[in-house]
Amino acid sequence: MTEPLSVVHNIAANRFELSVEGWLCHADYRRVAGLLDVYHTEVPAALEGRGLASRLVSAVFEHARQHQLRIRPSCSYVRVWAKRHPEVADLLEP
Repeated sequence: MTEPLSVVHNIAANRFELSVEGWLCHADYRRVAGLLDVYHTEVPAALEGRGLASRLVSAVFEHARQHQLRIRPSCSYVRVWAKRHPEVADLLEP
């Protein structure tokens, strides 16, 4: 039986992380005033197609909602993800 995957907010590294089968997936951000500028997501090629990037980005948006932050989707993946999830439109930087 596999354990559920948990996204970890690594504040010191300014990123959200997910460790899978010894690989590290991450969504990197810069904190700018009241927003998170999410500029890069990375999932190793060996793990692609499992929805891991989506899980990371979802965690970023959940964090933003809980902490009343906005998101600047500088990363192309984050922009596409946000378009597919209209329920997070209110969190995007105006």
